[in-house]
Parts: sequence; C-alpha cells; structure tokens
Amino acid sequence: MVLKEYNKIDERVYIDKLPNGLSVFVVPKPGFQKRYAYFATDYGGADRRFKLGGKWIDTPMGVAHFLEHKMFDTEDGNALTDLSANGASPNAYTSTDITAYYFECIEKFEENLKILLSFVSVPYFTPESVEKEQGIIAQEIRMIEDDPDYCLYYGLMKSLFHHNPMRDSVGGTVESISQITAGTLYDCHKVFYNPSNMALCVVGDVEPSKIIEIAEQTLPKKAGEVPERDYGEPENPVPQSAKFHKNMEVSLPIFLAGCKVAPTERGSENLWQELVSALALDLLAGHSSPLYMRLYKDGLINSDFSASFDNACGAAYAMFGGEAREPERVFDEVKKEIRKLSNDGLDSDFFRRIKKSALGSSVRAFNSFESISGNIVGGYFRGYDPFDVPELLSKIKEDDVIEFYKNNLLIDNMAISVISPLE
Repeated sequence: MVLKEYNKIDERVYIDKLPNGLSVFVVPKPGFQKRYAYFATDYGGADRRFKLGGKWIDTPMGVAHFLEHKMFDTEDGNALTDLSANGASPNAYTSTDITAYYFECIEKFEENLKILLSFVSVPYFTPESVEKEQGIIAQEIRMIEDDPDYCLYYGLMKSLFHHNPMRDSVGGTVESISQITAGTLYDCHKVFYNPSNMALCVVGDVEPSKIIEIAEQTLPKKAGEVPERDYGEPENPVPQSAKFHKNMEVSLPIFLAGCKVAPTERGSENLWQELVSALALDLLAGHSSPLYMRLYKDGLINSDFSASFDNACGAAYAMFGGEAREPERVFDEVKKEIRKLSNDGLDSDFFRRIKKSALGSSVRAFNSFESISGNIVGGYFRGYDPFDVPELLSKIKEDDVIEFYKNNLLIDNMAISVISPLE
C-alpha cells in the first residue's frame, strides 16, 4: 500500500493494487461519523463495441444501464433492500463512460461494504427477471423521450456527432433493449465487471488495511482481460447538422448550442483541457461575465443560462444554453463574444477573479465525500490525479484560455438545438 500526501491541501490517500487487478483508494477522515464507499467500473453507455480474446463484439444500446438496474438482484433477494435495512443510503448511476454503485452510512460500514462488493461482483439474472425489467425500462424510456430537456440534449448530440456513441442515449431505445438477454448481461458483466477494469474508493474514519482485507476476501481472486473499446473513426469536426428543432410543451423556448472540440488522450492533458475549458466557458458565459450581464439585462436569458464541457469516449464538446425568448439571437451574441475575446484578449482583473474562484471551488470539493470519490475514480480511469487540480489551475495563463477560444470554439464546428412551445 502506498501513501500519497498532498500537504498544500492537507489530504492523504492510501493506494493499493490488489492481485486481482482492482485499484483501491482510501481517504482517511478522522473524527467524521459518515463513511462513504464508491465502487465503479470503467464501463458506460458508449462502450457498445469491444474486443475480447482477439474478437470484436457488438452489443445493443442500453446494456450498461440495463446491467446497473439488474445488479441489485441477488439469489436471496435485493441488495438495495439489504443495504437500506442496515442503515445505509445506497444508489447507482450509469453515464457515458462509467457505471458506479455507492452508499453512505454511519453504522455497520464494514458489513455494508461486503454487501456492496458482493452484489456488484456476483451477477444473478434469469430470463424471467430480464423480461420483466425490459418492460420497466421501456416505460422509463417512453416517459423520458417526452421530456423536453432530454430531447433538447440529444437533439444537440445527434446534430454535433456523425457516429460517435455520445450521440445515443445511455438508456438505449425500446427497440434496442428488447434485444438484451440474460446471456448478454452475463457476458458484459464478465468483460467489464472484472476487478482489473474497476476501482474502489472509501472515504471516512476507516482503517485502510481493513478495507484492503475486506476487498481481498470478498472479490474474485483472478484478474480479467481489460477490453479494447471501439468508438468508430475520429469525428469530422464539422457537425452532422447545424440545427435541431422541435415543438413541445414548454412555456418558453429552451436551447443548447454546442461546439465540437478535438479530444485529448488519457492523462494529464485530459485534465488540463478540462480545467482550461471550464475557465474559458466561465469567462465567456458565466453568471459574472460581461456577456451574461448584458444578455440578462436585455431580457434575452434568465438565471438558467449556463455552460459546460465534456470529454469522453473519443469525443469532446463545449455546450451552453438555457431558456431564451430568441435562442438564435443569443447564439449569435455568444459567437460574437468568442470572436471578441479571441481577438482582443481578456480583462486581466476578471481573469484573476474567475481563476481565484475556480481554485476555491476545487479546494472546497475536497470537503465532499461524494466529490472526492467520484473525482478519484474518474481521474484514475482517465489517467490523471484529481488532487493535482489546484496546482494545475494556478498555472493556467490568459494565453491558454485565448488559445482555447481560437483553436476549439470555431464557428463552423457549432450546432444548435431548440425546443419551442407548441403553436
């Protein structure tokens, strides 16, 4: 077991690699009553095509999400019920690139940790239970497909991307999940839920050696093959289409505009791009930016307006939007502001304030057990250390942000998605 100390932020992390390939991270928090466990696999909705044993395998959309739903089933009942009965608050989620299972509790932590590791590592499916779940998830899909925010987001994704699986819903479609069988779930669990493709993070007043002992006793002993993923050929930087539009039951038009960005490889470059892009978008469209103030004052946007960046599965994009009476006009104003910042540079005082705020937020994130666990595991899967964030943020200069505007927020690479009220 290795101890890494981050004296500038007063944090310590114990790290170990078990013989079965599992990476374990323990962040001691002496004196805290709450303890938190986060067990995740480097497997999400976009991981539909993979290579195992020299053979390429294709799976339907929605398998990762379907598997997350079914993993709580055990031969003796339901792990969700067992954890709740033990005083824990359990949950799980599936994103484009990660599936995670987690809980927090005050008492019976070690017992709950054994339950978590057991049900995630030992699958139990029957044809009957899979068929029943297909009906439940199909109903969820039909409901969410009627949600304006869902249609808005995936309208933008399908406009931006030609073939990358980022354009498809993590939950799949009614048609795609109908192709999922118990055999499909067992096969994908064997591939992606092997310890070599997973990580465990525990935060709280715990003994690191005890966490390692529980993991070694509970989990499979053998390491598995980490699959090779295929997300298709690199994307053309020009979007699939310039605009998506749909009329739905909304009181005001809502919109999302996005720009395709060249993705970085795993490692510190990935983290650097995330940090620079976050600063760049905050300076461009954050709630204290001149653009936001001007658009808000003119009544073109409200406080829902925001911007974000994502880089996963061989694709990356910047995105901004919210409610707007004139979405196209707001889109044009943002493009004008990008040109202005690219050509004229930044307000140095404003840059220092935004950077200082970002540094403060990064340090405050270490007070959240949830943020610590998610960032450690997510960073591990992407090849970087999230505890490097404060140091890297301090190194970002105005020229780095301007370069991001010039090289990434290119007008020809943008698209817009709009949901308008029913006529």
